[in-house]
Amino acid sequence: MLDALDDIYSLSLFSDAERALRDAAREKIAAIPRAQVEGNGEAALIASTRALGARGLLSCTQASESGDINLSELCLVRELCAQHSPMLDLALVMQALGSLPITLAGSDEQKARWLPSYASGESIGAFAITEPEAGSDVASLTLSAERKGESYILNGTKHLISNAGVATGYCLFARTAPGPKGVTCFYLPGDARGLSVTQTPPTSPHPLGVLELRDVEVSLANRLGAEGDGLKIALKTLARCRPTVGAGASGMARRALELAIERVTQREQFGAKLAEQQLVASMISHSVTELDAARLLVYRAAKLFDANPSGRHDRAAGEAKWFATESAQKIIDRSLQLFGGQGVLQSSEIADLYNAIRPLRIYEGASEIQQVVIARDLLKG
Repeated sequence: MLDALDDIYSLSLFSDAERALRDAAREKIAAIPRAQVEGNGEAALIASTRALGARGLLSCTQASESGDINLSELCLVRELCAQHSPMLDLALVMQALGSLPITLAGSDEQKARWLPSYASGESIGAFAITEPEAGSDVASLTLSAERKGESYILNGTKHLISNAGVATGYCLFARTAPGPKGVTCFYLPGDARGLSVTQTPPTSPHPLGVLELRDVEVSLANRLGAEGDGLKIALKTLARCRPTVGAGASGMARRALELAIERVTQREQFGAKLAEQQLVASMISHSVTELDAARLLVYRAAKLFDANPSGRHDRAAGEAKWFATESAQKIIDRSLQLFGGQGVLQSSEIADLYNAIRPLRIYEGASEIQQVVIARDLLKG
């Protein structure tokens, strides 16, 4: 642990309570054994989620007294989880992403029924919106939900769904009418009749797959919000999670930078430590500066949401996700370069980070989409 990188948390940007939360979370996370990832990582994901729940660390994914999540706290914990391991990062964020629609749009009865088990880690969350022809353009989704009395009948396909096959339930978005206002959100139990899952493993171990729904019946009591509220719920959820993606990226980047610094201060080449070479010093200085800038953007966005949860903070969220994920990719790439041939071995932690960081530049709005959002937000003013 390189304590010199912690000076950001002494700024007045953070409260004493947040600093205490971070200190406590860091101690608890350090005590979690690194999960042994095999296959697609299903067992490791479940074990990581249970470990977070047992230590009370999933409370940051739940609503605060404001009725919304405290985004600063979630970002602080996510950054630490990502520093620990990509799998622990995934476990935390999927509990947040998979439960946020319930927090934002659920009735009191729905919140009481589902949220406690997310906070304990007993339930495994998932967010099912992406389709083969509906990625960043979420308004174009086609999976249908037809009202039949006190139920809806769902038919269609979702793909690239994290926690597919291991999720206890999916916050799923389906079309109930034409147009952007025709999308509705549902809580779909993971064992629903007519639901089938096919695994589609990504480059980094991660439970990911395709959901096929054939005449799946969902009770009216499982609808989140009103008919037609789905797109609004989805966008509010994603807007809150984007700064946390930046926090996760920063956690991975910090871990890579720590590993690189340890490497160059110990490794000798041509009669001197690698750290004494000017090009190496340049790579380290670029990385630490980008990391600091990324974290400041992340926590600016988080603080804006916490100060005004009902406001629109598209530019801040977009800048945080775009800059932090792109910077983390560069930092981890440089760090791996400093390991030389050792960095590309499958047993290398730096190689795991290299594989894990790449998806963060795509999911929850690719870097190119964030650039459009940032410019649009600024120019319309």
